[in-house]
Formats: sequence, structure tokens, C-alpha cells
Amino acid sequence: MSQPHLENPKKISFHTIIIGIQMLFVAFGSLVLVPLLTGLNPSVALFTAGIGTLIFQIITKGKVPIFLASSFAFIAPISGAVKQWDIPTALVGLVATGFIYIILSLIVRSGGQKLVHKFLPPIVIGPVIMVIGLTLAPIAINMLQGKANENHILPYVPSMIIGLTALCTTLYLSIRGRGIWQFLSILGGIIAGYMTAIFFTYILNIPMVDFSPVTQAAWFAIPSFSFPDFTSPHALAAIFLIVPVAIAPAVEHIGDMAAISNITGKNYLEDPGLKNTLLGDGIATSFAAFFGGPPNTTYSEVTGAVALTRAFNPIIMVFAAFTAIVLSFIGKVSGFLWSIPTPVMGGIMIMLFGSIAVIGISTLTKMDDDIMRKRNMLIAALILVIGIGGLSLEYKAFQFGSIGLSAIVGIIANLVLPKHISIQKQPKSEQ
Repeated sequence: MSQPHLENPKKISFHTIIIGIQMLFVAFGSLVLVPLLTGLNPSVALFTAGIGTLIFQIITKGKVPIFLASSFAFIAPISGAVKQWDIPTALVGLVATGFIYIILSLIVRSGGQKLVHKFLPPIVIGPVIMVIGLTLAPIAINMLQGKANENHILPYVPSMIIGLTALCTTLYLSIRGRGIWQFLSILGGIIAGYMTAIFFTYILNIPMVDFSPVTQAAWFAIPSFSFPDFTSPHALAAIFLIVPVAIAPAVEHIGDMAAISNITGKNYLEDPGLKNTLLGDGIATSFAAFFGGPPNTTYSEVTGAVALTRAFNPIIMVFAAFTAIVLSFIGKVSGFLWSIPTPVMGGIMIMLFGSIAVIGISTLTKMDDDIMRKRNMLIAALILVIGIGGLSLEYKAFQFGSIGLSAIVGIIANLVLPKHISIQKQPKSEQ
């Protein structure tokens, strides 16, 4: 029996609101991790993710079930810029980053859809989607084992039990759940994992849940916004440091658009078109930087959640965005989300990241060309090994690698390698 899904963009119900809140739970861990690692403010990141998603939905006319939030690709350059100069100077580079997306959208707009197919055929897109999911796999495993934070490592056995409880509950609800619980399988997994963590904390006296973020937080608090300093003497240097990294999330954006298209059965690369999705992502990124937030990017975690829950209605992401905005001003609720143990989210992420990789495999299987042709094998092999292996090009604070580098190598290989690579047969005397 096929799973039901929410696909009517005009249908709004209590279920869609709850599922929208669930999507924010899925994105929350990664969303706030980027600002914590770079020195930016997590509450501001919540606010700009919400506004950025709304901007994206407006520009794409509410057609794509995508959520935008903090990009991992910029962790190294932001950290380098903040350490070398300051946050306002770094934000100048982040504002400029959004314009790269806008320029790419204009190129696509002028070159048409054929330009996308030329540079990004399935043999490139499929492995890139796989890389997106598989490169995130270590993050999920570390979270499951309680090792996500080097300064606070949780006990291994309780972490595994908590994470696997969340994972198994989510799997069960997604397959056997009835009614709304089939849509809320991820939220059900989080609840089950959280309750297990409370059991360890208060019954077995093994501290797995820390409620201090809740008790210490104020009920209402305006996020600590920061603003770019365009008069900084190092503003141009910050631009040259940060902007080149934009190619990685830009290619990832295209991969995510292809992934969500495969999930829903609708070609978002044509409608609303890559020209509009890139434009929405770019404006959202520049807006985020104007208020002190990290660059936005399409969230693979949420794409995986859409694949799992079959919740295709884009209005769900609008409710997720409004929830993020509200939570950015409510300290107690944000504190509660902070109290969710990392193993809980680790168990959920194992399934979501794996789902993304499977979507990449699905993209390859739908190729008109044979994946086992030598040319196709070479392109896929280069993308997978470079991306999953973590090869990077580094110079001082600049770092370019993993997803972005593997995608660029794949694009170049697809353009350079001849369409037909013959396989020479050995002489009969040597066979």
C-alpha cells in the first residue's frame, strides 16, 4: 500500500502545522551548530533561517517543500574571518556570498534549462546527492554515540540505547504508524528517545538530560543581532576569503533540488525553475548576513524527512519557518530544544542521511545511459571518492573540498571525457 502524503499546496490543517514544527526539530541541531562553531549567535540563526525560508517560498511561489538554514560549507572561512578580523567584517563577505547565487540564477535564466542538463546530467547529480548524504554520516554516528560535542561526551551504552530507541521508534511509526503518527514518525522518535534519556537521568542516575538551558533562559529575549561593517578596511579581504566557498553550497543546492524532485515526482528544476530557487537561496543568504546570521542553504536533513514522512505540501515549510522565528524570541522553548540529548538526534539523522544517499542511487538508476559504461563509471568514481574521502584544496584560511570539490570535478570530467570510451579487446592469443 502506498503511503499517503500531503501534496495539496492549498490545504492547511492542524496536521500540516504539527508536521511543520516537526521539520524544525529535524533541522534544529545542525541549524544552531554552525553559529556555535563560528562565533555567531544561535538565536539569530533561528530567526534568519525562518525569514530566509519565507523569502525562498515567496520567490518560488510556494511550490517547493524546502527549508533553508545554516550552511556547514562556510564554517572554516567564517571562523577564519572572525578570528583574523571580527564578526562585522566577516558578515561583509557573507553578504557578498548571496550575490554569487543571484549571478548563477541569472546565468541559468539566460542559458535556459539546457544549460543545467549540459553541466549537471544524472551521472553528476546522482553521485553528488550520494555524497551529500554519506559525508554527513559520521556526524550522525558521533551524535548517536554521544560524541557530537568534544567538550561534553556522554556515556556510550546509554547513548546507544537512547539513539536506537529514537531510530527504531521512527522506523516503526513510518512503516506501521496509523493516521497522523505516520506523518509524525520523526517527532515520535524524538519523544521516545527523550523519555528514555529522562529515565536514565532520574531513575538510573546517569545524567543524559541537562535542563539548565531551560532554567537559565528568559521567557522573552530579542536575538543579539549583528550587522556587517562595509567601512572595515578588511571588508574586501573578507569577500575574497569567503565568496569562493559559495560554489560548494550552490552545487549542493542543485543536488537538493534534484533530490526533492525525485522524492515528490515533480521537476522543480523546471517549475519554479532553478533560476528562481537559486535566486531565493541567494537573497535569503544575503538577508541572513545583514542581521548577523550564517549563510542559508537548502537542508538535506529536511529533504530526508520529506522523503520519510511523504509530507510534500510546501506550506509545511512555511509553518516550520514561522516556528523558527517565534522560537528565536522565546528563550525557554529554545532552551528546551537545547536540552534534547544528541544521541536522540543522532538516531534520527542515521535514517535521514541514509535516505538522501538512496535518493542519489535512485537518480542514477533512472539514467537513460548505462551506469556501467567506462565513462560513467569514471565520473561517478571521481565524485564519490573525492567527496566521501574529504579531499580539499587549502590555502591559508581558504578551504574548498568535499561536496563542492567533488561536484566541480564531476562537472569537468563530464565535459572533458569523450562521450564514447572504447574498451580495447585483447588479442585472442592473450585471452
